[in-house]
Amino acid sequence: MDETSDQAGEVKTYQFTIRSAPGSRRLDVHLAARLPDYSRTFIKRLMAEGAVTVNGATAKPSHTPRPGDRIVACIPLLLTGNVEPEDIPLDIIYEDDWLIVVNKPADMVVHPARGHRTGTLVNAVAWHCKQLSLRGGELRAGIVHRLDRDTTGVILLVKDERVHERIARQFEHRSVKKQYIAICEGVPELDGDVIDVPIGPHPRQVEKMAVRHDVGRTARTRYAVVERLTGFAVVRCFPETGRTHQIRVHLLSVGHPIVCDSAYGRRDRIYPSDLTGGKSDPSQQPLLARQALHARRLSLHHPALDRDICFEAPVPDDMMALIEALRAGNEGGQGSGGTGR
Repeated sequence: MDETSDQAGEVKTYQFTIRSAPGSRRLDVHLAARLPDYSRTFIKRLMAEGAVTVNGATAKPSHTPRPGDRIVACIPLLLTGNVEPEDIPLDIIYEDDWLIVVNKPADMVVHPARGHRTGTLVNAVAWHCKQLSLRGGELRAGIVHRLDRDTTGVILLVKDERVHERIARQFEHRSVKKQYIAICEGVPELDGDVIDVPIGPHPRQVEKMAVRHDVGRTARTRYAVVERLTGFAVVRCFPETGRTHQIRVHLLSVGHPIVCDSAYGRRDRIYPSDLTGGKSDPSQQPLLARQALHARRLSLHHPALDRDICFEAPVPDDMMALIEALRAGNEGGQGSGGTGR
């Protein structure tokens, strides 16, 4: 199997051509053997995100490579080292001997990565807990799911290896229920709908995802309009799959990008003058300066306690400030429910 690679930023692209039959090994097993620094679990997660293709089509872990197959794998550069516990304040929603659930603030990376070795959620939780599951490796200690840097809200970390495995299986089988609150640009015509379009790596920009009917993985998000405001809407989003940037890409795909989404939206911050149509004032403080997306609720089955459990985090102050400003300029408008703060 010949290999060429190209490194760009935090991602290295490996390109393989299968020269001889590798036996009956699955593709994820084959790649794990070829890339020994990466675990099979890590490779399977990348494949689920559409980062591995065979002959231009998104590949499943169970695919059996054949002679002549051209395999392209976009692999994040591997970080090594230990996580340094840091005394960073945490807004803890729930904690027991097996789990810790945190209300993640904006501008916090979930786990160490290039350019973010400290100040992450894992650094903070490692100080607080002293023990976290290492099933995903030390740099991702306790991590079973992730939130983007500027997405706030409920995130779960696991202390126990066996519980981690059983919860990870719930995410894999889509039995974990997630609800997000978003403020989007424009007002959706429908009260609610299902966005069911595949998502894969952006064809030109490494850091982004896109709707990809050619190599994308199945992605499905239900949404419901909570409140219609002049030029904007508050929506609840219920992702049924877990693709990278799923809600952000899906809302963009229907013409309603999330407000202040610097990667997928129309602006990276919003000022009071933007709502009134008045002249921009350089002295103004922005109402919001990060994507208006909040993980409101997470429901799953607690394996150790053998009962269903639900965690919630209130809508943060910056998003509420924008909603209140929009309401103030929308006198007489009709909403279809509250944000449930």
